[in-house]
Amino acid sequence: MTPSALADLVRSSAVTVLEARGLDAGVLPEQVTVERPRNPEHGDYATNVALQVAKKVGLAPRELADALAAELAATDGVEAAEVAGPGFLNLRLAADAQGEIVARVLAEGEGFGRGDSLAGTKINLEFVSANPTGPIHLGGTRWAAVGDALGRVLSAQGAEVTREYYFNDAGAQIDRYVSSLLAAAEGRPAPEDGYAGAYIDDIASAVLRKEPDALALPEDECRETFRRIGVGLMFEEIKQSLHDFGTDFDVFFHEDSLHAGGAVAGVVEELKATGALYESDGAWWMRTTDQGDDKDRVVIKSDGDPAYIAGDIAYLRDKVDRGFDLCIYMLGADHHGYIGRLKATAVTLGYDANVVEVLIGQMVNLVSGGKPVRMSKRAGTVVTLEDLVEAVGVDAARYELTRYSVDSGIDIDLDLLRKHTNENPVFYVQYAHARLASLQRGAAELGIERRTEVDLGLLSHPREGDLIRTIGEFPSVLAKAAELREPHRIARYLEALASAYHKFYDVARVLPQGDEAPSDLTFARLALCEAARQVIANGLSLLGVSAPERM
Repeated sequence: MTPSALADLVRSSAVTVLEARGLDAGVLPEQVTVERPRNPEHGDYATNVALQVAKKVGLAPRELADALAAELAATDGVEAAEVAGPGFLNLRLAADAQGEIVARVLAEGEGFGRGDSLAGTKINLEFVSANPTGPIHLGGTRWAAVGDALGRVLSAQGAEVTREYYFNDAGAQIDRYVSSLLAAAEGRPAPEDGYAGAYIDDIASAVLRKEPDALALPEDECRETFRRIGVGLMFEEIKQSLHDFGTDFDVFFHEDSLHAGGAVAGVVEELKATGALYESDGAWWMRTTDQGDDKDRVVIKSDGDPAYIAGDIAYLRDKVDRGFDLCIYMLGADHHGYIGRLKATAVTLGYDANVVEVLIGQMVNLVSGGKPVRMSKRAGTVVTLEDLVEAVGVDAARYELTRYSVDSGIDIDLDLLRKHTNENPVFYVQYAHARLASLQRGAAELGIERRTEVDLGLLSHPREGDLIRTIGEFPSVLAKAAELREPHRIARYLEALASAYHKFYDVARVLPQGDEAPSDLTFARLALCEAARQVIANGLSLLGVSAPERM
C-alpha cells in the first residue's frame, strides 16, 4: 500500500464515518495528507485529517479521530490505528500490505513512479539559451542539468515536453563578438567591451581557414563573413558540448529569424492597431504596468529600432501559435525583471498570464582546496561546462547541479565530488545501486532464480519496513517534483532511499551462507532489493545520471 493509496483509504473511511453520522463529507479535502512520522515508534504513517475537519462538522477532533481509527483498524491491510495528542491518527500497516509496494515496483519496472497529472499538456521548456558568443559558463551548465532533468520529470507525469534553445543571434552582443573575432584575426587586442580567451583565437583562425581572403573583403562583407561563420562555429560547439553533457534539444530557435521573417514587425503593427502600444517621446511603449510590471516597456525605440522586448513578444506569440499550453522560461539570476515583463506580454497578447512561467536560477561557484576556482583554461574569464566535466565527470556534475533548489546559490566542492566515499552524494547513491546489482549477480551465481510468487508478508523487520515505505514514496515525490518544478526533490529522495537500503543491508542478511538453502525469506528479501535497485535506477534516469552495475 503506497502512501497515496493509504491517503485514499483514509479519505474513503472518513466519508463513511461522517455519512454514518449524517454529517457533510464535503468538508474533507480532495487529497488527505498522509506522512511518515519523524519517530517511527509512533507508527508507519500519520494523518491530521480529523484535526482539519472536525470543527467544520461540529465534532471534537479526538471524537472524530476515535471513530476514524475504529473504521481503519477494521480494514484489511491496517494493523493498528491509534489516536494521539489532540486528534492525530497514527497508522501501522500489515507487513503483507506493505509488501504490495514491492510487488508493484517489480511489475511496473521502469514505469514505477510515473503518473498522468500533466497528461494532455503541451509544455515548451526553454533553458540554457546562452548567447553564441562563447562556451557555456557555470550558470548555463546548471540550467543544462536542471532543465533536462525537469523535462524528464514533466514527461514522467504525462506532459508533452518540447525542449527549446533560444539562440540570441541578433543584437549588440553578436556585434561585440564579431569585433573580437576580427581583432584576433588581425592580431589586435580584443576590444574593451569584447570577448577574450583562447576560444576567440581558435574561432578566428577557423574562420580564416574557411574563408582565407575574408580580411581582404570590403568592411561590411568582412564583418558579415566573420559573423556568419563565427556564430555558426560557436553554435555547433555549444550544441556538441550540451550533447556530450547528456542534454539534447528538440528545437533550436534563432532570434534572428523573428526579425528577418517579419514576425517582430508584424506583431508590433498588430499591437499598435489594437491600442496595446502607445507613442511617447518618439518611441512606442507597451503599458505593462497595467498587468503588474514595475514599469512600462519600450518596444520600438525613438530611432525606429526594436527593443529587445519586441523579440520577446514575437517569440511568445510564436510559441502559443505552435500549440503550447505552458511556456516555461528558465533564466539566470539577473533576470528577475522578466517575470512581470513576460506575464504582462502574455496578457497584452490576449493570453492568460499563466501561460508563462519563469524560473530563476542562482549562481554557481567552484571550490577546490577551500579556495574558489575562477579562471577557465580556454574561456579566460569564466569557468565553463567543459571545465566542470573535466574536473569531476558528467554524472557527478549533473547530480550535484540538480540536487539543490534553483533558488539557492551553489558552492561545488570539486575535491568532495572526486571522492569515492559516502561523503560524495552521487557516489553514495550510485554505490547503493551497484551494491544491489551485485547482490542479484551473487544470487545468480548461487543458482537462486527469481520466483514469481513470493511471500512479501515475511518482510516484517523494522529496517525492511522502513525501506519499503521509502520505496513507496517515490510516486508522490516525483509528482511533487513536477508540480513545483523542483527536480532536486528526486536527488534528495534518492539519498534517503540509499540510506534506508544501507541500513537494511547492515542488519538483514539476504543471501544464504555456506550450505544453507535459500528460504522463503531469502526470496522475499531479494525481491525487496530488486525493487530498491529499480527505483534508484528510475530516479537516476530522471536526473540524466547513470546507474552503474559495478563500481
